[in-house]
Amino acid sequence: METEKKIMLSKDESLFVRGPLSRFKELSSAFKVFFNFIKAFRKMHFIGPCVTVFGSARFVQDSSHYKNAEKIGAALAKTGFTVMTGGGPGIMEAANKGAFEAGGHSVGCNIILPFEQKPNLYLHKCINIPYFFLRKVILIKYSYAFVVMPGGIGTLDELFEALTLIQTKVIQDFPVVIFDSIYHKELCEHIQLMAENESISPDDMELLFVTDSVEDLMTHIESHTIKKYGLIKKQDKPKWWLGEPINS
Repeated sequence: METEKKIMLSKDESLFVRGPLSRFKELSSAFKVFFNFIKAFRKMHFIGPCVTVFGSARFVQDSSHYKNAEKIGAALAKTGFTVMTGGGPGIMEAANKGAFEAGGHSVGCNIILPFEQKPNLYLHKCINIPYFFLRKVILIKYSYAFVVMPGGIGTLDELFEALTLIQTKVIQDFPVVIFDSIYHKELCEHIQLMAENESISPDDMELLFVTDSVEDLMTHIESHTIKKYGLIKKQDKPKWWLGEPINS
């Protein structure tokens, strides 16, 4: 998920991935990562089930991509899903807005950058995360489906992260929907080329569903999540003795 400015790593993440550090700094970094994981787990535990919408931060409100993301967010919310995004502007804002205004639940995993990407205004919950890799874990961990809207390098990274985890059976065979066949034409052709050259299995092509229809997108997600996994499932309740707010 991109911003108009050049993306820079946060100070903590830049230090963490720089290479071997002193034992103290390595231990300190590990504790910071662990703390941020626990903070995210506590915030996300009582929401869901989620569908994550990936897409560019650069599209403005009058663009067709923004309007499509709004429709998708609203459709997901009306079905009972919590809509989760990276919490920023563009496609992320549109999907959150659609869910928010449809009366559903909307959450964001906002990345903390040196110039501070601000969360959009359509979030019931927002988690500020200082590490890109941790943010990706949270976006995937709580999702039962992934919708890939038009985007750039960050969006492709998130798409292939999800596909890799499904392909290797790390996560279940959750639906991955690529929305907008024209925008993603060359991408889909390249994935087909990989299958033809046997760098991926032909069966891996079945992991993707490409569509230009919000209705078909919802039918696919419903049949591969609600019917397949028995969603929308009953959620766990907060426990006061763990310090969890009752109104989470």
